[in-house]
Amino acid sequence: MGRLSRRAFALAAAATLSGFATAGDAAADTNRPRAAGEMRGMWLATVSNRDWPSRTGLTAAQQRTELLAHLDTAVRRRLNAVMLQVRPTADALWPSSYEPWSQYLTGVQGRNPGWDPLGTAVTEAHARGLELHAWFNPYRIANHTDPTRLVANHPAREHPGWVVPYGGKLYYNPGLPQVRAFVQDAMLDALRKYAIDAVHWDDYFYPYPVAGQVFDDDAAYAAYGAGFPDRAAWRRDNIDRLVLETAARIKQIRPTARFGISPFGVWRNAATDPLGSPTQAGVETYDDLHADTRKWVREHWIDYICPQLYWNIGLAAADYAKLVPWWAKTAEGTGVGLYVGEALYKAGDSAQPAAWQDPAELSRHLTLAARYPEVKGHVFFAAKEVGADRIGAMARVVADHY
Repeated sequence: MGRLSRRAFALAAAATLSGFATAGDAAADTNRPRAAGEMRGMWLATVSNRDWPSRTGLTAAQQRTELLAHLDTAVRRRLNAVMLQVRPTADALWPSSYEPWSQYLTGVQGRNPGWDPLGTAVTEAHARGLELHAWFNPYRIANHTDPTRLVANHPAREHPGWVVPYGGKLYYNPGLPQVRAFVQDAMLDALRKYAIDAVHWDDYFYPYPVAGQVFDDDAAYAAYGAGFPDRAAWRRDNIDRLVLETAARIKQIRPTARFGISPFGVWRNAATDPLGSPTQAGVETYDDLHADTRKWVREHWIDYICPQLYWNIGLAAADYAKLVPWWAKTAEGTGVGLYVGEALYKAGDSAQPAAWQDPAELSRHLTLAARYPEVKGHVFFAAKEVGADRIGAMARVVADHY
């Protein structure tokens, strides 16, 4: 891999908050909890009001009450970490120096909700002995393709050349160095301002393939793709650079903060690559999302990996019982924490295979994973199901393992 640009390192945000209570300020870093040995986490999704807030337009007090209820649920379920989605669509759940307030708070992008959700979440999570991992989506701008629906001063409207419409959504172009620098600044603004325990990404790098559509990065490839054997290699290098640069900046800003990524659970199938997993998945992160997740672990670019192993034991195409040992072998000897992402949302869903109608399926996952010392814990998707627990699968996990 070529020499990395230093531009990203020189663009550190210096802006300060004004007019907001900052009890979660990064200076208040002395009482941060640590997940003792085993990670027991849950994702708290805000995109499209999936978990929280329950709908747009709630008062600040109502939003706060719902947020604290989710944190209390985590404690009741004997969890010790919450992955809160704070930048779902190139927006912010804190007073950002770079991006507008999220529409999922008030219903209107850019409208001040009258309180500081991330600052409150950090303070209240830590008060409950919970880690707070701030979950960011690096490149997704909107779940539609109309830039005029974005607030007038949105960076995507001010820099239309940064934007690629694809699959009914808008994305920042990962192939542009200025985009890579900007999205880092936008995400790490939160790390500078709050004592978050980790920067957390999910599985969206280059977008998931959409049949019959092309992600149009021709101009960027023409400008920056020289020296690579093909476009796929160049795209992977773009994502590698994002990971490496972000990792370095996190350690510059606060060495105690961790950097974790939760990718789709299949790096490559063994039929594609002998190093791959014994799966027949329709998506492979290396080839389709241009995310070399195995490399990031093997070369210890990140602090933890949380692959989304959202399949039941025995599923032919992607067997949980085969993927756990593959990821354990990948993490072995690296020092990178391995947490398994668990599909609690599938438990009791009648559209899912029969295995997911059994309340004991998830508990069996934890029993199986316990055979592999590299597995240091589990994270459950998502908060709504952790609370509602449709068929008692989460209660079974708690009773059997926590």
